[in-house]
Amino acid sequence: MARIYPICSSSKGNSTFIGTRGHGVLIDAGCAFRSLKGALELIDTRLEDIEAVFITHEHIDHVCALEQIIKHTRLPIFAPLPSVEAAKAKGYIPEDAQIFDAREGYKSAAFEVSCFKTSHDTADSVGYKIKFNGELFGVCTDTGFVTDDTRAALKGVSTVLIESNYDENMLRKNPNYPPDLKRRIMSAEGHLSNDDCAAFCENLIRGGTRRLILGHLSQENNTPATAKGCTKNYLEQRGILEDRDFTLSVAPVMTLGEFIAV
Repeated sequence: MARIYPICSSSKGNSTFIGTRGHGVLIDAGCAFRSLKGALELIDTRLEDIEAVFITHEHIDHVCALEQIIKHTRLPIFAPLPSVEAAKAKGYIPEDAQIFDAREGYKSAAFEVSCFKTSHDTADSVGYKIKFNGELFGVCTDTGFVTDDTRAALKGVSTVLIESNYDENMLRKNPNYPPDLKRRIMSAEGHLSNDDCAAFCENLIRGGTRRLILGHLSQENNTPATAKGCTKNYLEQRGILEDRDFTLSVAPVMTLGEFIAV
């Protein structure tokens, strides 16, 4: 039984497991190494059971555990190469780390993984489409807008984890965020708002998506209820109903072991 298991998801850390109990791939490794291992154990999976790790970009909330993964395992790691160089320059991973080019794709007996371009203020930034057991999964976070690559790659993908980072009103009124940071988040190389996420979810559902997971929520400028309500209400106004046409959930900041079976 295929499953998607959001291990952690927020502006502080992101990692998603896709596979079955005891066998799968990781998209990002943005929580502490010990937390990542513990989270996998909740679904009876060891780190050694991971087939490969795929990194979206070099920000620390996506690569936090990567240095320890490199040190303690022999797992193959894939990432866009400009992001690899940026991560090395920042000291996030060793200079001699061997990381494969995600843009060349990956195929094994169980998995087929390809990446697509997202828009973020990094050396390079991608999302991933994963084929496993005849099912298609997509993971798309950290993008200021929905790129043409993203639209093409995720059309017809049955299960998608999509960024719903911030509520615009909450962000604008947040006294703890300076104007430059607000502009960065709302820019074309920032993050996807609840409103933009909701609009793209309509596109996804009309293209064949049936399971939506909202992810990478800001803990300062969003809430799970706000994000979910925005998408649900937007879709209902267009005649697309939850539990009839799609299912909708929110990825946790840190997992308690819950996953979505497909």
